[in-house]
Amino acid sequence: MKKTAIILFAVLSIAACAPKSHLIHVKTPARPAGQQDVLGLALDPIDTVRVGFIGLGMRGPGAVERFCYLPQTRIVALCDVEDENVAKCKAITAKHGRPEPAGYSGSEEVWKQLCEREDINLVYIATDWKTHTPMALYAMEHGKHVAIEVPAATSLEEIWALVNMAESKRLHCMMLENCVYDFFELTTLNMAQQGLFGEIIHTEGAYHHSLDEFWDEYWHSWRLDFNAGHKGDIYPTHGLGPVCQVMNIHRGDRMKTLTAMETRSVVGKKLWKERGHDPEEFQNGDETMTMITTEKGNTILIEHDVMTPRPYNRMYQVVGTEGYAAKYPVQQYSLRPDRQEGAPDHENLNSHRPVTKEVMQALTEKYRSPILTPELEAMAKEVGGHGGMDFIMDYRLVYCLTNGLPLDMDVYDLAEWCCLGELGAISIANGSAPVEIPDFTRGAWNRQKGFSYAFAD
Repeated sequence: MKKTAIILFAVLSIAACAPKSHLIHVKTPARPAGQQDVLGLALDPIDTVRVGFIGLGMRGPGAVERFCYLPQTRIVALCDVEDENVAKCKAITAKHGRPEPAGYSGSEEVWKQLCEREDINLVYIATDWKTHTPMALYAMEHGKHVAIEVPAATSLEEIWALVNMAESKRLHCMMLENCVYDFFELTTLNMAQQGLFGEIIHTEGAYHHSLDEFWDEYWHSWRLDFNAGHKGDIYPTHGLGPVCQVMNIHRGDRMKTLTAMETRSVVGKKLWKERGHDPEEFQNGDETMTMITTEKGNTILIEHDVMTPRPYNRMYQVVGTEGYAAKYPVQQYSLRPDRQEGAPDHENLNSHRPVTKEVMQALTEKYRSPILTPELEAMAKEVGGHGGMDFIMDYRLVYCLTNGLPLDMDVYDLAEWCCLGELGAISIANGSAPVEIPDFTRGAWNRQKGFSYAFAD
């Protein structure tokens, strides 16, 4: 009895002395007077999407190529600092019999002339991360819708600037997150929406991709420079975007807090040193993990690793009360037996192992995404772009604009998926303390009930 009392006293003493975890609050700026949210923003249909492309180095040429396959589009202008990149993309349009676009090059400020053109209604931005937000803001100031490569913003200041500009100008501001259009993700989202997995309580996503072969391909080494100067998950959107759609983020639930942690930098510092810099300057850990809680009590795990040689992996796991989906390293579904009614050979299946290939094929056919017609799937695989998902992304963007429909992804998706960088850095700097995630809709996160695609009548 005496020994038990001593142990109990020790436990109570440790608990009393243990530091309490304090939530770090992050200020949400008030919405400017006269400004309204753009949830479900639907504008007049656009007969022809007249697009100007800025950034024709790595991702830009692929986007120009894909737009050549999209009717109701006109490629009006092309812009890049390097003359040869503009020439290369003009050759792409010529190959497809498109009229020759105007070209802008030779200066780091020449993109402004493209944004100022009155015959453009969409600016498509595929430059380095640091220029995404300034270009998007300038384009919207001049009345243009914007489509911005990932990540569209790298700080809370940039995020709020984009939100406010989109709201004040009543314009579409979409981040080009292609992974929400990958085939497995599209099918799994439909399964979740049809209730196949029961209630979704946890999801996981990641960007595991060794960039050893690419570091020196980025213009003026901008990507490694950004890693060197920033902590946190600086490239979260490929992993976060698809799971946020499954979890109806700002469409019935919202991300509430996050906690981030990182490993020490080993590979990063080595790369920095090899390029003649002080390795101790390098900030980003080789692996960053961010854990998120939602208003409804669900959780999300997001990881970032571009340094180690582990195979490419976006994780993409969906955990429900009645089923489970995972894309990597092997695509699989696992369901309770009563959820497999009508599937072949279901008598021998159980929730302790994935369904068979035959059952998986039957489920994939049954739960084909409503946006993925056989014709669109065939065209996407023919045109390509990360296996076709890039083409589906561009197709849906043009489809919604020409039909006057809300886009699949809005400026609040952009904000939520980009905020992990700075918020995670705050958490890491404070011993992985929990950090509040702002409500970027400023009170409207529960108005829409569930993620959905818009279709023309």
